[in-house]
Amino acid sequence: GFTRTVLATMRIITLQCSCIYWKTMYWDLVWSKPDRQGDVFDKFVMLRGCSGFYSYAIFERLEGWPDVNITQGRIAFKLQHNLFQYMAESDDRQRIMPTTHDREKGLVLDYPEAVLLTNPDNSFLRGEMFFSTHYAGLPLIIQFRDGEPWKKVFGPVFMYLNSVQPDEDPLTLWADAKEQMLLETEKWPYDFPLSDDFPCADQRGTVTGRLLVRDSYISERLITANGAYIGLAPPGDPGSWQRENKGYQFWTESNALGYFVIKNIRAGNYSLYAWVPGFIGDYKYNIQITVLPGCKIRLRTLVYDPPRNGPTLWEIGIPDRTAAEFFVPDPNPMLMNQLYVSQPDKYRQYGLWDRYTDLYPEDLVYTIESSIYQTDWYFAHVNRKLDNKTYVPTTWKIMFDLTNVDESSNYTLQLALASANEAELQVRINDETTEVPHFTTGSIGRDNAIARHGIHGLYWLYSVDVSGSLLVTSTNTIFLTQSRGVSPWRGIMYDYIRLEGSSSNNQTQKHK
Repeated sequence: GFTRTVLATMRIITLQCSCIYWKTMYWDLVWSKPDRQGDVFDKFVMLRGCSGFYSYAIFERLEGWPDVNITQGRIAFKLQHNLFQYMAESDDRQRIMPTTHDREKGLVLDYPEAVLLTNPDNSFLRGEMFFSTHYAGLPLIIQFRDGEPWKKVFGPVFMYLNSVQPDEDPLTLWADAKEQMLLETEKWPYDFPLSDDFPCADQRGTVTGRLLVRDSYISERLITANGAYIGLAPPGDPGSWQRENKGYQFWTESNALGYFVIKNIRAGNYSLYAWVPGFIGDYKYNIQITVLPGCKIRLRTLVYDPPRNGPTLWEIGIPDRTAAEFFVPDPNPMLMNQLYVSQPDKYRQYGLWDRYTDLYPEDLVYTIESSIYQTDWYFAHVNRKLDNKTYVPTTWKIMFDLTNVDESSNYTLQLALASANEAELQVRINDETTEVPHFTTGSIGRDNAIARHGIHGLYWLYSVDVSGSLLVTSTNTIFLTQSRGVSPWRGIMYDYIRLEGSSSNNQTQKHK
């Protein structure tokens, strides 16, 4: 059974505007849009002596209000072309901006946002891509059903405006903006919002602790969780924070010894979650944490036991929830974006889904002992493009040798996925022709990472039992089939794959 609820699109159109507070050093303007599906109060704040303005929004639904989906909520400004002609997103991602006129003259590619600049006003841009990005897809749509009440504050965020004289280096604007960003970060949480829904620093709490990892197949001692991502989010199952989008989340990164501090936490009930680069799976502290205004909570040392059923026989990749370590090809020269030439994030080039067909006419074969994942494992398991411009599923092979196979024991195939979009991953062991796979994920994922030039979406982990009777004391082959065709963007990105022996298995040699 499949039920689909279709709700009308609601565009937020301002109906009311009022200045709620003004004094010599402070001006607060609120735009509001009352509606029976939800109230939106968008506030703009200007402080004297500050070159810019702040904005924050309060979304609210009262109990009993109609069902509604919120797919996007954002602040957008239409900039004057004669003033804003250059964009800077990071130190190594800066360039002249294509204009609206350039886009109108361009050639629309596989989706409307993707345009080949065929005749731009600036000839340097000719033949390049310009696109917008939305990575997470449908899983993060905020849905309200059965009259559910809700209120949430988004922001404040700061819109900083700076300038230089015509004879000065314009790149100093970027350096100045970065310095301002650091100043604004130090001010968080801001003390100027007048709304009771935005608590100031003395009304927020702090949680500290230490996280260690226990994996006896790597070390007999506890391992420090260096660079772990540790956060508080609404109570749920391990990993549920990925799809939670109605409450507040507060995250930090642990130091080299595993110690962490989470600051400026709103009062409320939370679960503590974590994931550790270098280890698969999700951690959740088994005790709910209640944060009170001004409290300081010191947790005992926490220990994470990542999924593990036996020694590593071989592994592919790095468990860091991205596919960045795998092979990313050069794009079609006709679709080259100069911004990403000779950059580590070349996965942002357009059309890489079709490059798989060019480079792997017989599908990917990866041989443990001789293949190298940095050059031999494609970053995305995508469909094959046929001459009639249709797309068909593909099957990848992992070939490996085993000695002393214990047919009475179970092995484990750990499959960590960095992204999935309308995909189904089927696993077959030493028999590609069997109609029923030994394991299937079923249909999973609605990420947009492949189409929108990302390198990860939502994380998936599958621990697949492999009976020793399916393996042979010789060369084995695991067949990985992404079985959903039709679209160029249906597919998955692997994060990490590991084959584990049984707990009594003596094959402990590790290969990459």
